Amino acid sequence: MTIQEKMREQRLEDAERRIRLHSNLTSHIGRANAVGMAELYEAVYDRPWENRINDTRKLRTLVTAMRREGVAICSTAFSVGGGYYLAAGGSELKDYLRRTKVQALKKLARVAKIQRVSLPELLGQMRLEMENGHDEAA
Repeated sequence: MTIQEKMREQRLEDAERRIRLHSNLTSHIGRANAVGMAELYEAVYDRPWENRINDTRKLRTLVTAMRREGVAICSTAFSVGGGYYLAAGGSELKDYLRRTKVQALKKLARVAKIQRVSLPELLGQMRLEMENGHDEAA
């Protein structure tokens, strides 16, 4: 099999997994119906995970890629009832996005303290870097 054929096959597998992920999540609407990582992994990859961290990384990467494309996959980190879900309504999505912003700002505040600059100054620096094509976060 040529490299091009392998790449095409991988793209088809990725597309199928995206469809399976989204299809499965349509059965998990609302935070109270979140699906756990293990169950979702098995539904998307048709096999149980063997290594909790390494195997499920593929699923987390897939979720991240779909979020970057604008798919509103929400998550919650409760030890009981935690997992992924699609928002039941606008208020639930707003709550998820608010929590995500708070987490991001806390991390950026930590970076600012370590760099000994104010958060607004750090944000200004980041904006300039992004405008100039120097996105270190990518």
